[in-house]
Amino acid sequence: MNHEAHAAVLDREPAKSEFLSEAIAGLSSTPRTLPCKYFYDARGAALFQKISELPEYYLTRAELQILDRYCGDIARALGPNIELIGLGTGAGTKTRILLEKLEVPAAYIPVDISKKQLERSTASFRKIFPTLEILPVCADYLEPIRLPSPARQALRKIVYFPGSTIGNFEPDAARQFLQRVANHCRRGGGLLIGVDLQKDRHVLERAYNDSAGVTAQFNLNLLARANRELGADFDLEQWQHYAVYNSTESRIEIYLISEIDQTVRVQDRQFDFRAGERIATEYSYKYTKESVIELTREAGFDFSQMWTDDARWFGVFYFICSRGR
Repeated sequence: MNHEAHAAVLDREPAKSEFLSEAIAGLSSTPRTLPCKYFYDARGAALFQKISELPEYYLTRAELQILDRYCGDIARALGPNIELIGLGTGAGTKTRILLEKLEVPAAYIPVDISKKQLERSTASFRKIFPTLEILPVCADYLEPIRLPSPARQALRKIVYFPGSTIGNFEPDAARQFLQRVANHCRRGGGLLIGVDLQKDRHVLERAYNDSAGVTAQFNLNLLARANRELGADFDLEQWQHYAVYNSTESRIEIYLISEIDQTVRVQDRQFDFRAGERIATEYSYKYTKESVIELTREAGFDFSQMWTDDARWFGVFYFICSRGR
């Protein structure tokens, strides 16, 4: 992450060519995969908002409970006059709670892959916080990106990464990602991050296999998006959503399973699937407090504080960067 000259908005939305190349590479691999970052087109973002309100999906409620209860403590830990960089903050519900408690924040820079959702949340935030400089960036934050420089210099940079998205990274990739964050924050900056904690597998599997089938729609929407944007011909009726907890790897694994022997075309490429064959669309690792601290320590952060919900199912962690200038 590097800065460039001041700009009110930066649009670095991934091109369709990137989606195409990543989809073809994933479908050509063993096991077959599709990248979960492409879940979040306009329909995907709307479906995820519905998921967050489902009775089985505890993650959003738990994180909001933590913020509602401890936001004053969190704001004091972050300090005054900070530059808050939100990665994948979506509709901004959690960020709003935080911003309302922060002492004279210098700027808010939301970074999200969903351009329409980013535009909506930015318009809303500019009404709620009329004196706050808000610099939205539409980009894939999984890649190195350049951020705008606020007009007012902040005392420190804080990266806010809510929603347990860190669980979607393979451990090595998570470490590398956090190292990039640390290089951006520099010494004395901070990382405020939401993490889903290990718990009973039945609680986890219910959360990703809701009775209303909204998560299934969300998963299948990835194929619908490939059809619409990449000229693919997935028959959505012949694919089934499936999510299971892998206790050995401490992760939820989400798949699309082919119901029949079938051939799928993506532009000029052809992919043959057997009945029962899977496409992995998302892994969601679940951590312990100790494993989170170890992961971030290796990336250049020192543990400061942790806040949890009543059930201790979810954690909001604050780390201080110990590397760089």
